[in-house]
Amino acid sequence: MKEIKILSRMIGPNHPPFIIAEMSGNHNQSLERALGIVEAAAKSGVHALKIQTYTADTMTLNMSNKDFKIEDKDSLWHGNNLYKLYQQAHTPWEWHKPIFERCRELGLIPFSTPFDETAVDFLEELNTPMYKIASFENNHIPLIKKVAATGKPMIISTGMATLAELDETVRTARNAGCKDIILLKCTSTYPATPENTNISTIPHMRELFNCQVGLSDHTMGIGVSVASVALGATVIEKHFTTSRADGGVDSAFSMEPSEMQALVMDATRAWQALGHVTYGPTEQEMKSLKFRRSIYITKDLKIGDVLTKENLSVIRPSYGLAPKYYEQLLGKKVCKEIKAGTPADWNILKE
Repeated sequence: MKEIKILSRMIGPNHPPFIIAEMSGNHNQSLERALGIVEAAAKSGVHALKIQTYTADTMTLNMSNKDFKIEDKDSLWHGNNLYKLYQQAHTPWEWHKPIFERCRELGLIPFSTPFDETAVDFLEELNTPMYKIASFENNHIPLIKKVAATGKPMIISTGMATLAELDETVRTARNAGCKDIILLKCTSTYPATPENTNISTIPHMRELFNCQVGLSDHTMGIGVSVASVALGATVIEKHFTTSRADGGVDSAFSMEPSEMQALVMDATRAWQALGHVTYGPTEQEMKSLKFRRSIYITKDLKIGDVLTKENLSVIRPSYGLAPKYYEQLLGKKVCKEIKAGTPADWNILKE
């Protein structure tokens, strides 16, 4: 598929960070709003837009006992019944095609997170170019096998997974046919805090699993995402909405268009700044070399005068001898008349 080939040319250390806007349930059950989010994402400069493919029935049971309620008082969804929350947040399956089509019209790569095997079958019908595995599903081995068997790239969020669990997930995916795996460091709290994000794990994951790595970022702002680029993140995923004020299940920790645009810009700058290990002046710095310091005569001198701290100084520009020779010149006699402002060289000294 053309989009899969494009992905291989867009993700990696030799390319700017691949930025994904996650719509999630921020469409608020309006297809018009969903398409508006697609358009805003495209204008912000992201590379891809992701949705989620599930129904309340494929996620949980329609039960009201405490097992199926969110009782964490710190949760954005405290007090919600799981089934009702997923009814509110899910993206209707009949919307997927128009969302994918609008993405492709605007140059975005559309894809989704399937939450069960039926969602994978459905997404295959839409020719999704890749798949995302959510943190809460990264131990769902049957789902991992199903997705990997498509042979398409898999982006896997690592939230909550132990190293042993992550190893099992990656091995399962590779053994089932997936050749391109991208692991996203993720902290599965909403929102997450910078001090609980531990992005130092990113280069460690890359070395352990020999794959591309990135960040699924639930923190507020762009600082953590930009910092992750310096640690080797080649993919960044952020929740996205047109306006947090409009509400929505994930709106509280979602990026608005101007923020996403800033992320795209600053993540690219961070990537550009990485460069390679280098010492000495760059080509662009060559013109600046003349403004380094060197040794200059600061007073008019006659033949036989002695160089002292009163008539010799280390100043800018750099046409004289290097500063390291300053003490070596002190006490020496000059062999000719010298005007103040003359750069020092070895020819001014008496033998």
